[in-house]
Amino acid sequence: MRAELPVRAGDATRSIIKIAVLAVGGQGGGVLTDWIVAVAERNGYRAQSTSVAGVAQRTGATIYYVEMTPDTGRAPIFSLSPSQGDVDILIAAEMMEAGRAIMRGFVTPDRTTLVASSHRVLAVSEKIMPGDGQADRPRVRKAAEDASYKLVCFDMEKIAVDAGSVISSSLFGALAGSGALPFARESYEETIRASGRGVEASLRAFGVSYERALTGEREREPVPVTADASPSVAGPDRMLREWTALMSRVETLPEAIRDMARRGLKKVVDYQDLAYGSLYLDRLDQAVAVDDAVHDYGFSVEAAKYLANAMVYDDIIRVADLKTRTSRQGRLRREQGVKDNAVIQVTEYFHPRMEEICGTLPAPLGRYVEARPKLFDFFDRRINKGRRIRTDSLRGYLMLWTMAALRPWRRSLLRHNVEEAHLEAWFKEAREHARGNYRLGVEILKCRRLIKGYSDTHARAQSKFFRVMGAVPLLAPREDGGEWLRRLREAALLDEEGKALDGALKTVATL
Repeated sequence: MRAELPVRAGDATRSIIKIAVLAVGGQGGGVLTDWIVAVAERNGYRAQSTSVAGVAQRTGATIYYVEMTPDTGRAPIFSLSPSQGDVDILIAAEMMEAGRAIMRGFVTPDRTTLVASSHRVLAVSEKIMPGDGQADRPRVRKAAEDASYKLVCFDMEKIAVDAGSVISSSLFGALAGSGALPFARESYEETIRASGRGVEASLRAFGVSYERALTGEREREPVPVTADASPSVAGPDRMLREWTALMSRVETLPEAIRDMARRGLKKVVDYQDLAYGSLYLDRLDQAVAVDDAVHDYGFSVEAAKYLANAMVYDDIIRVADLKTRTSRQGRLRREQGVKDNAVIQVTEYFHPRMEEICGTLPAPLGRYVEARPKLFDFFDRRINKGRRIRTDSLRGYLMLWTMAALRPWRRSLLRHNVEEAHLEAWFKEAREHARGNYRLGVEILKCRRLIKGYSDTHARAQSKFFRVMGAVPLLAPREDGGEWLRRLREAALLDEEGKALDGALKTVATL
C-alpha cells in the first residue's frame, strides 16, 4: 500500500512528511511518536522526533513532532517544531485537542490528514464551570471535517480500553488505516512487536482501529437509555412489598411524569430509605395538584427531577457511603486497568470544616455549638485542615464506613433539618407562583440546579441560589418573569465568581 500526500505547487520540502501528535500525560504520546519513527526507519526512511511539553496536564498538551523522508544517503535537515499550514498528518488523542490544532493553524484542507479520537477528556476550564462547561463536540467535529484534507475520527479510547491497551495503540492503527503513510500494515505490526511490552493487547487495539479507519465506518448514534419500569431489586420480603407499593404509586401519576418519577424515587430510596421515597412521592403529588395536561405537566416533570436532587444532598455521610461501596472499587479497577487479583492502594482526600461536623450532630447539639462562636472556632482550628485517608487500609476504611453507618439517623441531624427547611421554602414558592405564572414556577424549580457539592463548593452555590431567588419578587408581576429568571440562572452558571450574575441582577433591578 502506498499513499500520495497532497502537496502544494512549488513546495521545496515536498519529500519530507511532517507529522504532529497532540496528547496529554497518560495517553502514550511518547510511545506513539517512537513507533512512528521506528516504522519509518523500518521502511528505509530517515526520521527525527521532537517534543514541546505543555505547561501542565490539560492546560497545554505536549506536541510531539516527527519529520521523515526517504533515505537518499544524504543527511536531511529537519525542523524542530510544526509550522502553521505545513503539517501533513495531525494526530489528536482527544476531540478538543483536534479543535485546538485547527485553531493554531496546524490543520489545512489542502494537505492535512487529521486522525482524532472522538472521546472527551474534560479540561480544567470545563470542570470548574458551575454549569455545563463542556465544549461543543459536534461543532468541533464539523470544523474538523471542513478544515482537513481527510478526517479519520472515531472513539479510539474505547477501542483501546476494550482491548486492554492504551490509546496510543488505536491511534497507531488509525494512522495505518488512513493510508496517509506509504507503509504496509505488516510494518506497523512488526514495530509494535519489537517494542516488547503489552504486545498482544496493543495489536488487538491496532487491528480494530485499522479496520475502522480503512473502511471509513462512521460512529453510530447512541441508543437512548430508558428507565426500567421494574428495576431488579433484592431484599427482605417486607421491604420488597413496600418498594412495590411505591412503584405502584408512580404508575398512578400522569404518564408524562412517570419516567422522571421512577428515576427520582430510585435515587432517594438508594440515598436514604423507603420512607424517604414515600416522602418524595408525597411532595410530587403536591406538584401534580397545581399542574395540568394543558401544560403537558411540565411543572411536575421538573419537580420530579429537582425534588430528588434536593433531597439527595451531599453530606459527609453521603460521601463516605459512596467511597466505601463495592461498586466504586470495581470502577476504580476498571478505569485504571487493574486486574482483580492485584492489590490497589487508594488515598482519599478530605478537607472537613467545622460546619460539616456540626451538620452531622443531632440538631439541638449542632445548633448549640454553632450559636457559640468561641467554642465553634476552638474546634474549627483543630478540624479545618486537609487529610489523606487510605481506604485500602482497615483503619481508613472503617473510619469512612462508620460515617456511612450514620445514615439511619440522618433525618435527626442538623444538616438534614437545614436542608429540609430550604427545600420546603423553595418548593412552596414554586407552587405558589405556578398558579399565577406557570413559566415562573417552572423556572423557580430549575433554580435548584444552582446548588451542588458540599463544603465550600456548596456554600458558594447556595449563595448564588439565594441571590437569584431574591429577584423573584421583582419578576413575579411581569409576564416575562420566567424568562428573566432563566437568564439570571444561566448567568449564575457562567463563572464561579458570580461576575456575570452581578451584571444580570443590575439589569433586572432597572426593569
